[in-house]
Formats: sequence, structure tokens, C-alpha cells
Amino acid sequence: MNLSNSYAELPGDFYTRIETERAPSPLLIAWNKELAEELGLQALAGDRDQLTRIFSGSEPLPGGQTLALAYAGHQFGHFVPQLGDGRAALIAEVMRPQDGRRFDIQLKGSGQTPYSRRGDGKSSLGPVIREYLLSEAMHRLGVPTTRALAAVVTGETVYRDSEEPGGVLTRVAASHIRVGTFQYFAARQNLDALNRLADYTIRRHYPQAAEQSKPLQALFAAVVGAQARLIAHWMALGFIHGVMNTDNSAISGETLDYGPCAFLDEFHLDKVFSSIDQYGRYAYGQQASIAQWNLARFAECLLLLDDDQAAYERMLAEFHPAYSGHYLALMSEKLGLDEHPDNAELIAAWLNHLQAHGLDYSQSFIQLGESLSSSLSGSFGPFEKQWLQRLGQQAGGRQKAAERMAAVNPRVIPRNHQVARAIEAAFSGDYSVFTELHQALSEPFSLQPGLEHYTEPPQAHERVRVTFCGT
Repeated sequence: MNLSNSYAELPGDFYTRIETERAPSPLLIAWNKELAEELGLQALAGDRDQLTRIFSGSEPLPGGQTLALAYAGHQFGHFVPQLGDGRAALIAEVMRPQDGRRFDIQLKGSGQTPYSRRGDGKSSLGPVIREYLLSEAMHRLGVPTTRALAAVVTGETVYRDSEEPGGVLTRVAASHIRVGTFQYFAARQNLDALNRLADYTIRRHYPQAAEQSKPLQALFAAVVGAQARLIAHWMALGFIHGVMNTDNSAISGETLDYGPCAFLDEFHLDKVFSSIDQYGRYAYGQQASIAQWNLARFAECLLLLDDDQAAYERMLAEFHPAYSGHYLALMSEKLGLDEHPDNAELIAAWLNHLQAHGLDYSQSFIQLGESLSSSLSGSFGPFEKQWLQRLGQQAGGRQKAAERMAAVNPRVIPRNHQVARAIEAAFSGDYSVFTELHQALSEPFSLQPGLEHYTEPPQAHERVRVTFCGT
């Protein structure tokens, strides 16, 4: 295993060295063999008992160093100067064999740290299953994201609203550097640490910025671009993150933290699932604006090192045009449209129709695409007539549009009610629903025999209207 510990080589105020807590009776319920092989970690699977001990936190990963990372963050708009890994532990970094790219290996739910803030540092099995399913589904859907390497049931009880089985997730990330990491040192006016963090981030994620005359500005521009692409993917898929605090905003441009997140069923711009988002700050339709707000907080940190405020304001203003360009391209593909000046208007008409009629977001794209090879109308009102006229003007016409739509519109997404079913079954010791749903999500653009029911929207009694944070 090509392990490394570069973050541990930074000064001690970046983290605290810790020991994770031993799980009383751990059971490995998921091991991501494909990801393990990609990272060169497949040798670990040779001893399943040791594998279980390592990824439950009961035994350190040989060659790793265990750290709880320090960071701050704006939580629902309110700044908290010290947050940090309250229930997580970075246990090592691994260098991917094929290209030497560095990834963090982190446990979530492995016990208390100095940043736990009166929490128990543990995780219920529910958030473990949710993040495993959601993050791997996002990867299959082509969205930049952290990934899941392992899931373990710890054999102990944790106490949330009720008694629940404990669990530990192993998360793989390009890094865990957040906007909040920069805010942690900016709030303390620790410019030496802030400068070290910026240099480390550039080396690890955006080495091309080091070659520019103004590396910090090049770093900021690169992060703006990465966030614009990320949020466009979220919006095109109907994904709601739920907690877009600055401590959940990854500098790498990956989706970080799958707490009270969800995918839309019926389309609505103002949809909120998170139980803690009482005022809709992180509603579906607010995500691009919030991403730009978070980037403004990142800019404030860098301005302590480079006071060219006008330059950062110009780069920040590029976020929405960049986001809109990515979103327009993704949505045009979802509707089978060639590039055209009127695409934005047609996309808006489509979304207005979905919202006005309370239609399922993902299934409506599938139904629209399938209507092209059927004698039956898709029944999408005036939009459909305008859309068909446009397709008639494109090379390849309806057939090519149908093929394009089938390639980019998922039939299977991790719907809230299906994830809830997997969690409920796992709480009673049945992990088959989790395994089957994971299999369905592994091929999101196809119908797998026997798994067709995972494509269906929820019935009225199955609707999940509120999702909860794992802490």
C-alpha cells in the first residue's frame, strides 16, 4: 500500500493527533472492492477480521497517522470559529497507483475528539448507510464527490431520538480541506498558517496555480470554476445538499457530507428536506447563490494574504456565468437539444410545467424521452409541442434525441423512501435491502432485471418529507 501522511507534516495547529475508539462487536456490511483496487488497497481484504477492525476504528491502519482536523465555518449564516472533526478521523492518505494522485481515508463515527463539542463522536448506522448509498450513486452519475470504501456496524447502541445501532463509514476524498479550514486560521489572524494552507492546497489540488504570477488568485479562480461545475451537476440531477455550510464546502470541488441531503421527487424550486433548515436557506433553488456566498467567504480569507479586492470581486462575479453555462449544457443534453440560443427559454418552460403540475423530476425526463419512440404523446402540454418542433430542426431528429436523453437521464436515483427502507431494515439486522439498492444504483441508466421497482417514485404513504443530520 502506497500510504502517506502529508497533512500530518503540517504544523500541529492544523489538527490533533487522536486514537479512535474500539468497537465492541464490529461487523463489516460493505466493502467497496472496485474502489479499493483503484486505490491499491486490495491487499487489506486478505484478512477480513483485520479489515473489519481497521475500518471500525478498533485498530490503526498500518503506516497511517490518525488525526482530527481543525476547521471553522458559517453554519446557516452564523460564524463558528472552531468546529473540527467531532466524530471523524483521518487515518491515512493513499497515493493512487496509476497516477500518484493523493486521497484521504477518513473514518466517520469512530469516537470522540477534542472537537466533539459535548457530542459522543459516534454515528448511528442510518447516516452510514445514507452516505454510502448517496456518495456512490453520485459517483456513478458523474458528479464530483467523496466516495465510500467501507461500512461497519459497531455492535453498540447510540442514542439520538431513540436507541439506534452504531456504525462507522470509511470515506475517501481528494482531501478534507474546506472553506472553513481557511476560515479557522483567518479568524485567528494566523497568517503564517493561512499561507501554509494555501501553499499546501495549491500543491495538492491546483498545481497549475503555482506557475501563475499571482498563485493565490489563480487558486481562487480554480475553486470558483470547480464549484460552478459541481452545483450545475447538483441542479441538473435534482439533488439537494441540505447543509451548504462553509465547513461542508470542499476546496477540491467535490460533494462533501451527505447529511440531510435528498433527491427531488416532485419538482419545486423551493423544496427543502433538511429538518434543521427551518427558513429554506439551502433550498434546491438557492444552491447556486449559496455556493457563491461561500466563495465570498473564501475570498475574505485570501484577502488577508493578497489585498487586491477588485481582482477577487471580478473572479467571484464569474461564478454565475460559469455555473449557468454548465447548467445550460447539462440540461440541454437531458432534453436532447443541440446548442441553440433559445435553449434557456425552453428549459425554463419545461421546469415551469413540472412545477405547475407537481410532476416527478427524474421520471418526467424518462417519460419525455420514451415518448419519442411511441405513438403516444407524453402529455407535457404546450412545452412538448415547442420541444418537438425544435427536435425536428436538429440533425438526427427524434431518434438521436431519444438516444442522447437515455444516456444522461438516470432511471434509478437514491430516492428518499428507498434509502429509508434500507436503513429501517438494517436497524433490524437485515442488510439485504441496502445491498440490493446499492446494486440498483450501480447502473443508474439501465433497468436491471428484478430491480425495476427502484425506478418508481414514492406512493403517497411512502413520501419522506424531512431528512435529518447524522449528529
